[in-house]
Amino acid sequence: MSAADRVAELTATFAAPSVDVAWLLCDQHPTDRVAFTVVDATGEPSALSFGELAADSHRCARALQGLGVGPGDRVATLMGKSTDLVTVILAIWRLGAVYVPLFTAFAPQAIALRLEGSGARVVVVDPDQRHKLDPGPDMPDDPQRRIVVTGSGAEHGELSLADLIATASPEPVPAVTTSGDGPLVHMFTSGTTGKPKGVIHPVSYIAGWQVYLEYGLGVTRDSSYWCAADPGWAYGLYAAIVAPMAAGIPSLLLSGGFSPETTWRTLVDHQVTDFTAAPTVYRGLRSSPVPVPQGLLRLERASSAGEPLTPEVNEWADSVLGLAVHDHFGQTEVGMPLANHHHPELAHPLKTGSMGRTLPGWSLTVLADEKDEPAGPGVLGRVAIDVAESPLMTFGGYQTPGQSDAKFTADGRYYLTGDAGRIDADGDFFFSSRDDDVIIMAGYRIGPFEIESVLAQHSAIAECSVIGAPDDVRGEVIEAYVVLRDGHDASPDLATELQLLVKTRYAAHAYPRTIHFIDTLPKTPSGKTQRYLLRNRRRTELSSREAQ
Repeated sequence: MSAADRVAELTATFAAPSVDVAWLLCDQHPTDRVAFTVVDATGEPSALSFGELAADSHRCARALQGLGVGPGDRVATLMGKSTDLVTVILAIWRLGAVYVPLFTAFAPQAIALRLEGSGARVVVVDPDQRHKLDPGPDMPDDPQRRIVVTGSGAEHGELSLADLIATASPEPVPAVTTSGDGPLVHMFTSGTTGKPKGVIHPVSYIAGWQVYLEYGLGVTRDSSYWCAADPGWAYGLYAAIVAPMAAGIPSLLLSGGFSPETTWRTLVDHQVTDFTAAPTVYRGLRSSPVPVPQGLLRLERASSAGEPLTPEVNEWADSVLGLAVHDHFGQTEVGMPLANHHHPELAHPLKTGSMGRTLPGWSLTVLADEKDEPAGPGVLGRVAIDVAESPLMTFGGYQTPGQSDAKFTADGRYYLTGDAGRIDADGDFFFSSRDDDVIIMAGYRIGPFEIESVLAQHSAIAECSVIGAPDDVRGEVIEAYVVLRDGHDASPDLATELQLLVKTRYAAHAYPRTIHFIDTLPKTPSGKTQRYLLRNRRRTELSSREAQ
């Protein structure tokens, strides 16, 4: 089957007028096939078959139904990766309700924003996360919201998920159907450029993720597949849970946070062939003193998404892993439209700095800055999706009316990703920066990512971020914020060395005029650097200096 035919098949399936989500994700698969292998903090695995998942989610659905949950209701989870998590998620969809994922690293303020924004009436929470829901300055009291605690962590008077399941009817819940444009997930953007915005994913959004799993990641039934991203965010939810379920492919979930030790152990113990994670995971493995288990790995494909992949990662991966990490691009709003494909029919030679080519079902281009027309090859412009030519495009706007007006061109033809980049003659896309992060210095348009990529190759650099700071003569000048690796100290000599590195490896005019050595970069809870906070900080510092 051609890629175009596969897109048409999946689109017809998930965008149909009548869709049973639980059947498509679970019930259609052989009951004895493994759906998930959950690995706990000690490395002990626990397998969950589709048959067990079906039975457990029916009982869990009965428990939620007893709390009044029905079609269209929002149900949130504040849970770590576990069999309970996937069971609750599927139970929510069995009832035609809408899932609201909450990242376990969130503080109460971020949780409250999402609970209030989604209108979630029920929250299922792990015991170690329960305290975040206590009323306080950042968590307004809501007597109407029901809190259900997993495991044995429910205290006196609280609702226990286990108790609710034990007392619920053992009969399976009747099948609930919705339409392809019916709501499936209510989540929020990461807040990279400002306050998070509500996005409601329809059922048809799943089709794009299954296309990505098959063509971008290249996962097959023979794969040992592990997506290390957290399911509190779109990439982890869909790449680790939803898409593998839809495809009937076993998925590995590792409880707890990242550590080099557990990552290497899991890759070896489960002979992982297909691995995908954020660039920070690969950088963490690269900078760790934990030895690489040479000769014990079975990796065949490695992928990265969530933020741009800087070149030093593949310099390390080529020599240590014996393969290259393929960079992919996506957004909460649209899914994954660009990839350096692993599928053999679409695979092509990797180019340093490229975030890939369009996935089947998508049409992307780079628009000129001054008009809504495609820019020429190599010209820096606005990365955009051609809506009419992208059958996998499902985003029509944010939850709050008016917030998405600037995301589309005036004629509605193009969706603007908010990223600046360029496309070469082969159709490879290259990320430059977020639109707001482009630096305009003395008439030159400069993308921070390209400078960051050069700086990151220095052995002293753990991570860095580049911004444009106000300048009376040039309009803006380039400045860099740098976090050093252990064992390296900040000094004027090191700052000069970093400036020279950019001059010699990127461009003589585009070096950072100032190097700021700092302990940490400001980031969203998902780990994406918030350059706008650095810009605001620097502008405030310069304004204060002028006022003195």
